[in-house]
Amino acid sequence: MNAESIPRWLAAVGVPPEVVSIGVEADNSWNLLRVDDAWEVFWREQGNRYDWARFTSEQVACHYLFGRLTWAQVASGAVVLKDGI
Repeated sequence: MNAESIPRWLAAVGVPPEVVSIGVEADNSWNLLRVDDAWEVFWREQGNRYDWARFTSEQVACHYLFGRLTWAQVASGAVVLKDGI
């Protein structure tokens, strides 16, 4: 998984495209940005960053974002786990 493929993965679990911004910092969305030699993931709202995390690996950053957003889908009931787990 990388910055190019993550939109398809997120769409597969029902995450609306407007919830994620890749490569451009945007309000009211999860952001995935390349900054120097690292990748940053954070929620941005009213110009402030929340739940900020920094990774040296693009793949790790993408898996982190995918995991957070997939869990949110599960918690909201939008994605149901097999066998009710």
